[in-house]
Amino acid sequence: MKLRYVGRAQVRRVLPRRRPGSHKGENGRVLVVGGSSRYVGAPALAALSALRSGVDLVTVASPEDTARLINTFSPDLITLKLPCRDLGPEVLPHLLPELERCDALIVGPGLGGREETVGAVLSLLEEVRGRRTSPSVLLDADALKAVRGRKMEGMRAVLTPHAGEFEAVTGREVPGELRERAEVVSEEARRLGCVILLKGRVDVISSPEGEVLLNRTGNPGMTVGGTGDVLSGVVGGLMAQGLGTFEAAWAGAYVNGAAGDLCLREKGYGFTASDLIDQLPYVFKALRRG
Repeated sequence: MKLRYVGRAQVRRVLPRRRPGSHKGENGRVLVVGGSSRYVGAPALAALSALRSGVDLVTVASPEDTARLINTFSPDLITLKLPCRDLGPEVLPHLLPELERCDALIVGPGLGGREETVGAVLSLLEEVRGRRTSPSVLLDADALKAVRGRKMEGMRAVLTPHAGEFEAVTGREVPGELRERAEVVSEEARRLGCVILLKGRVDVISSPEGEVLLNRTGNPGMTVGGTGDVLSGVVGGLMAQGLGTFEAAWAGAYVNGAAGDLCLREKGYGFTASDLIDQLPYVFKALRRG
């Protein structure tokens, strides 16, 4: 397998272009399903990152108390307050109208791993799979626990695991050698029928057909909590603006890492996921400038 890296010019070519006469909603709508009685910040980070990637509207669907806290983070966020403490199958009817309106669905940030939550994620995915027109889907964090070993056929899906999550989803360890790692990710992407973005020092991204690209932007400061949620938001935002799942995954990985590199330059290793979000517009601006 020949190892190929994502480049700046490659990302620049696929970035969404905004029509001068566009109206609200035309540049993408994202639905983030996440948060729980324990975790509040993760879905907010994903949602704010999607907005910084250029989408028009983002809605966060979270348990009621969690959603109210998320509203205090930013006036830019719309929340759907679900009548529960943690996501369960009983709230699925509240999510269905939002599925009709969104272009991309992000599931997982801060959901928690309760048994009823796993069931709710599976029910939601079946709803997406059964629709004639359905949003692209990104699964991260706790949502990955729900789909371990399951094929993603019938939907346009991206999985964004780190090494431990990859093993939980596929049953295979991540090899230490980069070429072997790329081969394993390629095999599993083909088997599961989805894009896999394996996060790491070098990100490995594979299409459902087994095509692999590598991304080397980013730095060790991005081990801080929340940077994966930012990545989810960027990839989800790019999908909502019309990029295919594979393009959105490798372009999003590049942009996320480039934002981290700007943070390192300005703050050293003391930066946070929120700092990463603040740098996203500058990365996109620089890419579009050439």
